[in-house]
Amino acid sequence: MYFHSILVGILGGLGTPELILIAIVVLIFFGGKKIPELMHGVGKGVKSFKEGMSGLENDLHEPEKKAPETEKEKNSQS
Repeated sequence: MYFHSILVGILGGLGTPELILIAIVVLIFFGGKKIPELMHGVGKGVKSFKEGMSGLENDLHEPEKKAPETEKEKNSQS
């Protein structure tokens, strides 16, 4: 969800003509054969980012688990 709001903030001012121009420039620089490889890499990066954010959210929302007490700690409390 956070990633979506960042993306909208960055691309908010870009319309269809600008996106077409960017696509043409990318096509000229990288060529038609290289673009699928680039998109595959971008897809892997986005997937990795989403997994990392999901893991971070799980860590933040999961209650802290206490480590089991050792015998030494049990004896010192008595």
